[in-house]
Amino acid sequence: MNMQQDIIVTRDVDAVLIPAGNRVLVPEGVTVRIMQSLGGSYTILTPHGQLARISGKDADALGLAPVAETAAAKSTDVSASEDAVRDGVMDELKQVFDPEIPVNIVDLGLVYGCDLKPAEGGGYTVEIQMTMTAPGCGMGDVLKVEAEDRVRGVPGVKDAHVEIVWEPAWDQTRMSEAARLELGFG
Repeated sequence: MNMQQDIIVTRDVDAVLIPAGNRVLVPEGVTVRIMQSLGGSYTILTPHGQLARISGKDADALGLAPVAETAAAKSTDVSASEDAVRDGVMDELKQVFDPEIPVNIVDLGLVYGCDLKPAEGGGYTVEIQMTMTAPGCGMGDVLKVEAEDRVRGVPGVKDAHVEIVWEPAWDQTRMSEAARLELGFG
């Protein structure tokens, strides 16, 4: 959802600058513009003209309801089938959005691989290989952590690791047809 509305920040809140990836504090009382709200996080325009990402758990600082945990994030079930786990992992990865492009990382073609390995005591360890749209993208670590956190909440997942890879290089042909249409590359 694109919100494009001005909001007065109600408390100091941590944010991540886009695309640099540096952490910053957005102070209480400043006016920011919400540019995008997708996948449970908010992309804002600061008074200094910088884009930053605020986590959904901190939405109250924007006067909005914090993003609730999904049912998957609350589950500790390790008995899910491999197919169910794989489907759940992909569903959660589709909730991770590039902060500059309103498309999730799966449809953007950033996810190169997803391997499930049986974990001791049941469940799976998920190993994901993903890339960025450009080697200098500072959001890599932010997207990596968000993807790992979301995947760890999938029933049947005991742990998750994301490796950022650069080969093969990403290009627009890796996007889904829906993503190309959304971005006007149709």
